[in-house]
Amino acid sequence: MNDLKNTAVLERQLLLQLGDRLKRLRKAHGLGTVDMANRVGISRTTLSAVEAGDPGPSMGTYLRVMSVLGISGELALLAGDTLQPAPPGSAAARSRRARPTVQVLVSADESRHQVQDLQSLALHEEAVRLVRADPALLHQAQSTLERWLQSGASRSSGLWKEWQDVLALGKWRKVLGRTRRAQELRQASPLTTVLPEKTRKRILSQVGELRKGVTLGDAENKTAA
Repeated sequence: MNDLKNTAVLERQLLLQLGDRLKRLRKAHGLGTVDMANRVGISRTTLSAVEAGDPGPSMGTYLRVMSVLGISGELALLAGDTLQPAPPGSAAARSRRARPTVQVLVSADESRHQVQDLQSLALHEEAVRLVRADPALLHQAQSTLERWLQSGASRSSGLWKEWQDVLALGKWRKVLGRTRRAQELRQASPLTTVLPEKTRKRILSQVGELRKGVTLGDAENKTAA
């Protein structure tokens, strides 16, 4: 286990886990996507994004989904004073009792290909961020794709043709989702070729830490003050 500060990959994994949990809870309540979306007051597309752990929906949207599922109280713990240090001078602050330690182990499940999916998603999200900021990188990806298409018949030819549309129209959500097709597109992607080697290594290193498990929480103050 590793004690690490938050990284983009870790934050992404936490959102993915939250989305998975919300989806499981919805199904446990016997709610279909149409009924759930209606209760929350959002579209099915937005609900799908929430259950996919997409960072796009607002925090308020996630909170409304949690509220319908009966778990908004968990966010209230974070928003309130329950997990905060005791005020200076208070009886709790003067107590010699050890401060409670709360730790959470975050990891990706290799048995369900979560690690590979997370790595692919993180690489593509960073690549999308870069091409949005620098059109020259978009042209680079398009040139790479054209070379691949001209190289001859390939089992990936159909996916590459879809990539032409994605790159030309900026249909980034099509490849940043958690659908089977999005995963297939990422496996035949020209987009990650624009990533600097340093950036690629940083993301792979962060994913590697998740393989071993990342511990979040305050392990300090285990002894009496």
